[in-house]
Amino acid sequence: MNTYFYHIFIAIDQLFNAVVGGYPDETYSSRAWREREEHPLRKYILDTILGKDHCYNAYNWERQDMHAPEELR
Repeated sequence: MNTYFYHIFIAIDQLFNAVVGGYPDETYSSRAWREREEHPLRKYILDTILGKDHCYNAYNWERQDMHAPEELR
């Protein structure tokens, strides 16, 4: 995927997460993993649509700032 469009997608994902009450610099998938005990259906749906362990991987990427440019990590 083109890096530009990938970053646009991440920004939209983070905006959506912030609008629905999450942290503004976190993706919705990462939030689904963090809140998997309180809202297991959210994680289940996202992992079913986007692939096994998607939410777990998104959470780890957030913790490592993998979506940030190399010089900001």
